[in-house]
Amino acid sequence: MKYAALTGISPSVIAELKTGKARTLELKSAHNIITLTEAAPGECIFITSISEEDLSPGDPGIMADLLVLNIGMKRVVDFVNPFFYEEREQMSARIKVQFRGTTIASGVDGHKWGDPTKVEIIRSACYRAG
Repeated sequence: MKYAALTGISPSVIAELKTGKARTLELKSAHNIITLTEAAPGECIFITSISEEDLSPGDPGIMADLLVLNIGMKRVVDFVNPFFYEEREQMSARIKVQFRGTTIASGVDGHKWGDPTKVEIIRSACYRAG
């Protein structure tokens, strides 16, 4: 089975998720947002600190339950002085995830721009009680 893969996530965020508490993350990278467009709450996702370009079979990561998913657009206005301002829109995804277990990617799909990143995983023989 293939799982959505979030790549380039900070190792400190992954370490905090491993404590078992559900956490909310805000993702702004285009490749992760594209991947999340094909995910839904209740599914399991793969999270790794490895960048999307470098992700390959054998890379470590964690599995997490996707509890909440919101993808939206934010309007940002920057004022430089009273006569000049810049307005832009920024897409972001807010997700709430909870640690399920550690794992290793065994197959990787989606290295082409615009394709969601998906991985096959090697299931763990040991599970976390909780």
